[in-house]
Amino acid sequence: MNCNRKKRTDRNHVIYQLTCVETGETYIGLTVMRGQAIKKSVNTRFQQHCYRAENQNKDWSLCTALRTHANWMGSVLEVVRGKVAAHSRERELIFIHNPKLNTQ
Repeated sequence: MNCNRKKRTDRNHVIYQLTCVETGETYIGLTVMRGQAIKKSVNTRFQQHCYRAENQNKDWSLCTALRTHANWMGSVLEVVRGKVAAHSRERELIFIHNPKLNTQ
C-alpha cells in the first residue's frame, strides 16, 4: 500500500485583509480554508502572525506594527479555489490596494 498521498491543489483559500485600527495601515494575506470556517481560518492565521511578531523578532513591517499596535480588524476579501489561482489573485489585490504592511 502506498502511503504517499498527492497534495491537494483544489482547496479553497481565503484572501484576507488585516487593518490596524489606530493607523489605518493594511496587510493582505492568504490562508488555506479549513472546512467551512472562513472566519476561524483568518483568526488562526492572525494568531500565527502575532506569534511570529512576538517570538521570532522579525523586523518585517507587519511584525513591527503588531508589536506596536494592539487594535486590529480582520476582513475576508475573497475565497478562491485552487492554490495557483489564489496566489495569483492575492498578488493582484496587493498590486491594486498597495497595502503598506506587505513590505518586509
